[in-house]
Amino acid sequence: MERRKFAREFKLEAVRLIKERGVSVAQASRDLDVHQTVLRNWVRDFADNPQSAFPGHGQMKPEQLEIVRLRKEVAKLRAERDILKKPRPILRRTACEVRLHRKAPGDMAGIVDLRGARGLAQRLSG
Repeated sequence: MERRKFAREFKLEAVRLIKERGVSVAQASRDLDVHQTVLRNWVRDFADNPQSAFPGHGQMKPEQLEIVRLRKEVAKLRAERDILKKPRPILRRTACEVRLHRKAPGDMAGIVDLRGARGLAQRLSG
């Protein structure tokens, strides 16, 4: 059995029938062929907030929109936090170590390791 859907106007008219005309929920239920519990829920929803009662067609109440927006923001912040929590690659060299890559004839060919400022000065002067 498929669930029945009611338009916002139908729900508002049902609530007016009960509230303004004084028809009992039981009588309105029989007249409209809607379960009493459903009618009571409509009356309660309308009493809570008449302006945003029965939004329908995929529209949400302002509170629900705020919740959706906040959930998206929380998910974004968690992703950013997780990125920042990831370990950074560890540098294998010390702070004073410098690697030079150059192609030169003879003994200067290949990678030359220079450790510290003294080593750099010695290598460049020698």
